Amino acid sequence: MTENNTFISAIILTRDNQDLIKDCLISLEDIADEIIIVDDGSEDKTLEIAKVFTAKIYEIDNKDFSFRRNYGAEKAKGDWLLYIDADERIDEKLKKEIKEVVSSNKFSAYAIPRRNILLGKELKHGGWWPDYVLRLMKKESLIKWEGELHEQPRVKGEVGKLVNPLIHISHRSISEMVEKTNKWSEIEAKLLFKSNHPKMVWWRFFSVAFREVWFRGIKKLGFLDGPIGIIEIIYQMYSRMITYAKLWEMQVIQEDKKTNI
Repeated sequence: MTENNTFISAIILTRDNQDLIKDCLISLEDIADEIIIVDDGSEDKTLEIAKVFTAKIYEIDNKDFSFRRNYGAEKAKGDWLLYIDADERIDEKLKKEIKEVVSSNKFSAYAIPRRNILLGKELKHGGWWPDYVLRLMKKESLIKWEGELHEQPRVKGEVGKLVNPLIHISHRSISEMVEKTNKWSEIEAKLLFKSNHPKMVWWRFFSVAFREVWFRGIKKLGFLDGPIGIIEIIYQMYSRMITYAKLWEMQVIQEDKKTNI
């Protein structure tokens, strides 16, 4: 517990994170009074490793990120909730700052900057710094998390910003990047399809690619991160193109069904 006996619950969503979860859990020592794991069907050794650190493990068959984050909050006993992903780490400076702010009770929630490490290099441009994420909040101030994929919390009260960053070990290999895109682009495409996105025509693909290159590479100066910065710009463009290509495919299938009725 912190100096004023404030209880902090750390909540982690997991799925097949055996290569990452141990270091994440170790980084929570001296800051989390309880650790809650909400797992979505891990088939590797993720839960076996997690059991060494906590008994509060809940297996939930639900791909909705907001549902699982809200579920973790329901199970938490802490005054404060600290959300952290398996590929994130908390260093000593951030631990000290978190203890100070929860003791001061000045804000209802805090956004934390992230150091994004891609292929072993920290990205400082391309929109990757400071990359604030709202992850620390009073339990009583959390209304709920919303959004199936790019979920965000709604909170009551004022939100402050921390200075010390959360360390985010993002893509560790290009193969991992491609695999991740194939997985999450399917979900993003379905969300766009459900929202009745306008029909994908040829010029929309060019528009998607141009916007990504403009934002990451030019407006946010992503090229200043060197070869890895360039790779990330191309990857983000590729990821968006795959998402919209899958959306196009869904729209074509829908049209074919209407035609054959």
